[in-house]
Parts: sequence; structure tokens; C-alpha cells
Amino acid sequence: MTTQTFMPPRDILAELEPAAEELLNRHLGMAKEWFPHDYIPYSMGRDFDKEPWTPDQPRISGVAQIAFEVNLLTEDNLPSYHREIHRMFGSGDGAWINWVNRWTAEEGRHAIVLRDYLVVTRNIDPIALERGRMNQLQTAYNHDDGGNVLRGLAYVAFQELATRISHRNTGRYSSDPVADKIMNRIASDENLHMDFYRDMLSEAMNVDPSAAVHAIADEITDFQMPGAGMVNFTRKAAQMAKAGIYDLRVHHDEVIWPLLQYWGVFELTDLTPSAELRREELRRFMTDLDAQAARFEAKRALTLEREAVRTG
Repeated sequence: MTTQTFMPPRDILAELEPAAEELLNRHLGMAKEWFPHDYIPYSMGRDFDKEPWTPDQPRISGVAQIAFEVNLLTEDNLPSYHREIHRMFGSGDGAWINWVNRWTAEEGRHAIVLRDYLVVTRNIDPIALERGRMNQLQTAYNHDDGGNVLRGLAYVAFQELATRISHRNTGRYSSDPVADKIMNRIASDENLHMDFYRDMLSEAMNVDPSAAVHAIADEITDFQMPGAGMVNFTRKAAQMAKAGIYDLRVHHDEVIWPLLQYWGVFELTDLTPSAELRREELRRFMTDLDAQAARFEAKRALTLEREAVRTG
């Protein structure tokens, strides 16, 4: 596969500044103020020095525990994300930096409410959770986009949508109404964040559609969730996929395709030859991804069938 890193000029941020201001104002008009403490059943809390955590205390299942841990440790890495978002979009003192700071403030609530829920309800080992946080923050996160603003926009659009779906499905899978309410609240935030980045990339496509196609294709073919650096992430992601919380079918059908269709990537005209080539490579990639998702679904169904026979 041929990958061409297209480097748009840094002043594309200035060119997109009016759109950023408009979309920031739209976001501020739609965002709902909420408070983490309103979502936590504090009456369930007990002192850990008097009653240490034990493995029999959690009410949510093993896979739900894993999903909550992955989602929380992902949110915990906010300092790294702020650094990356600021690097990509935070120059100057106008709408872009105002968005970066607003986004960071809103994202900060997610880790607060998730940790409070898990610790107060004793649904996860608090010592293991803190050790995971320390490791995650020391590992940090870096998005290798070569300074390409459009790649940065493409990544955060995909990532915010993927995170929204992972949070939403984790809440449903938990079978805990409190957890479900929390995850739906977080997912609503992530959706508004996705709307901003998605529509900013739409504006960028009007400026340079060929550069946008390169950026979108590069991010889709190289995409990794921001939690990929955590300990045992591959194993945990596989367990989440087996449970249907986030798998290849979700990634293909609910994250990648909706955004490609929204942007009209395969309907664009007057692209440069290299962008046309990259788009065709992307089309083939999506076909392969769909086939991989189908194979995974078939394998999972067979595994579940065998497990049902064994336990039935």
C-alpha cells in the first residue's frame, strides 16, 4: 500500500479559524453542564482501611470490569491528549485555543466520575487501578502525525466516535443502571466533541480535498485507540471484542463508514492523482476490513455455540 504523507501549511489553522469559532459557539450552546458527584451512589461507600477490597465485592462481570478499566485508563491520559491537541490546534489565542481548553475541561470530568463510581461501588481493585493509572500516565500518548493538521483532525474525529460507542456499550453490558447512566452521560459529551472535529474536517475538505483524503486514508489504515499503550491492552481489547463492546464490526459499521459517508469521501471530484490513488487504496482497505469483521463474527458465534453446549 502506498502511503503519502501530505503536509499542508501550518496556516491552514488560520484559514479554518472562522469555522472553528462558529463550531465552538455551536458546541457551547449545546453542551450540558453536569456534575460528577450527582452520578455517584456515595451511600454505598465504606472505608478501605476498615474493610479492604476483596475480589468478591464487585457487582459487575469480569468483562465489564475490564471495559471500565480500559475506558477509565484511557480517560486518565488526558495530560497527554491535551499536549497533543494543543500541539496540533492550540497556537494563537483565538477560537482554536479556546476549543482546546474547553475540550480539556469537559474531558476531565470523565475520569473523575468513572473513578469515583468504581471506587465507591468497589467494582474494581483500587490498588490495581491506581497502579494502572501511574503506568498509563508514565507511558503517555503520542500521535505520530508528522505535524499534519488534517491528520490530527481525522484522528480525533474517528477516536471520539469510537470512544463514544465503547463507553455506551460498556454501560449497557454492565447491567448496572448507575453505570449505564454514567456511560451515557460521558458518551453524550464524546458525541459533541466528535461533531466538532467531524465538521471541522468537512470545512478543511472545502479548502483542500486532496490533502483531506490523504489524511483520512492515513488515519484509517494506521488507526489505534488511545489506550493501546496500556498493559495487556491487546488481551483486554480481545475480551471486549468477544463481548461485542467494541469489535471490528462496530469499528467498520459504526465508526469508519458513517464518517466516510458524512464527508462524501468516495463522491469527491477533482482530486489530485495521488489522492485518487490513495482513495482507491482506502476502498480496498475497507473491503478487507469488512471481510475481517465477518470472519471474526463467524468465529465468535462458533465459540459461543461451543461454550453453550459445554456449559448446557
